[in-house]
Amino acid sequence: MKKKVAVVTGGAGFLGSHLCDRLLKEGMKVVCVDNLITGSLKNIEHLFGKEDFVFFNYDVTNFIHVPGIVDYILHFASPASPIDYLKLPIQTLKVGSLGTHKALGLAKEKNARFLLASTSEIYGDPEIHPQREEYWGNVNPIGPRGVYDEAKRFGEALTMAYHRAHGVDTRIVRIFNTYGPRMRLNDGRALPAFVSQALKNEDVTVFGDGSQTRSFCYVDDLIEGIFRLLMSEVHEPVNIGNPSEITIERFAEEVIKIIGSKSKIVHKELPQDDPKVRQPDISKAKNLLGWEPKVNREEGLKITIDYFKKELFEN
Repeated sequence: MKKKVAVVTGGAGFLGSHLCDRLLKEGMKVVCVDNLITGSLKNIEHLFGKEDFVFFNYDVTNFIHVPGIVDYILHFASPASPIDYLKLPIQTLKVGSLGTHKALGLAKEKNARFLLASTSEIYGDPEIHPQREEYWGNVNPIGPRGVYDEAKRFGEALTMAYHRAHGVDTRIVRIFNTYGPRMRLNDGRALPAFVSQALKNEDVTVFGDGSQTRSFCYVDDLIEGIFRLLMSEVHEPVNIGNPSEITIERFAEEVIKIIGSKSKIVHKELPQDDPKVRQPDISKAKNLLGWEPKVNREEGLKITIDYFKKELFEN
């Protein structure tokens, strides 16, 4: 039987690289495409030399050509942390619009199944809690975060348009806060910032009063959910995340405690349009995919902290 071929855009990123691992494990050939604007070869160097893995350094906002049969396209290319998309606003908008358009064009040409990596950020600063897929969101389109939020919202609209107008077999995953090995220490997200500060016994910076909430999902759980969605027949968006909600202040305290750090928490001004709450309603994922997260936060944090220790002190 011929091996299935999967194209992963943004495959050298945090989530994309874990996805490449999983698809290879499932016996597929993987074509990883990344221009390394925020991704890193370090995330995929363990895959170089494998006969079923190939990497192209390429910007997917340009026309994408992949020779031969393609069965799956997973579009994960995008700056995904506030520090990145605030620094790269136009690139973020382009990869969410032009990049999604080019990846969908490839899916149409190859008659391939297409999965869009969307985000909980499409809900903005939500007025409904927890967030369910039927909620349309509360996004500031012209605020500094709008470049990411609206790029993803447009990506979803374009994906559904290709599904309805061209019959492309599409999937949309709305990814909530995820953590684990291969996150960048300096990517501006809460977890890497807290861990790197706590490991150095520096002050741990919490924005606002720390009462804002997030729900953190361990990367292996997330990848399992994405794979199940890819293999399902569900075309509508599906939330994948961990519904265990925690305040940012308490999360910082947990990190400090697990590390055994001498760090103290300090507060800085909350960035504009920062969501006050974030928690997925995963009823749809449970009912349609038989999926729910398995790794508890303490267990996932210990694995992630060990990874960051190596990054900080052994490199």
